[in-house]
Amino acid sequence: MATLTLELPESVLAALRLSPADFPGELRLAAAVTWYENGKVSQEIAAQLAGLNRTDFLLALARMGRDSFQVDMKDLDEEFRRG
Repeated sequence: MATLTLELPESVLAALRLSPADFPGELRLAAAVTWYENGKVSQEIAAQLAGLNRTDFLLALARMGRDSFQVDMKDLDEEFRRG
């Protein structure tokens, strides 16, 4: 597994009301949600990135008020046309 080091001003942690110990998990979840919503990663990869299983990742999305499933309207229209 890759390890990254990130330097942040203390004000960032204070603004987010996070301890240094809680920040990595929150950052991983935020990245996973963003990349999943943008279609860059699948649910499975996003869950792995967040350090969660798929069920817990979907529950995290629900708690955040985010869509669990990404639908491309163009693809959906095509599916409807095909019947």
